[in-house]
Amino acid sequence: MDFKNTKGIKKDSDFRKVYKHGKSFANKYLVMYILDNKSDFNRVGFSVSKKVGKANIRNKVRRRIREGFRLNCDEHIKDGYDLVFIARVASKDAEYRDIEKSVMSLVKKSKLLKG
Repeated sequence: MDFKNTKGIKKDSDFRKVYKHGKSFANKYLVMYILDNKSDFNRVGFSVSKKVGKANIRNKVRRRIREGFRLNCDEHIKDGYDLVFIARVASKDAEYRDIEKSVMSLVKKSKLLKG
């Protein structure tokens, strides 16, 4: 990940921990789980189920979510959280702008924005 002050969540056990103990927020295209990780950096993970589509569709959706997060949220989110974004089936038909708005609305809903 080339985000500032953000690392990736890679391990299945880390994803499961965020799902089990974290708080969730949802909208039409995405679900976001957040969990305090008691460190001075954020970790972020992206999950797209096979229900969304074939590999090329899933990768496109994942890239759109990642880019929406990177451009808008990376520098403006409070530090010390694990975030997991899960794509809903509706996201496969969404434009980039829709995904970007969806990411921003979830971050605002969760009150993680600085200032």
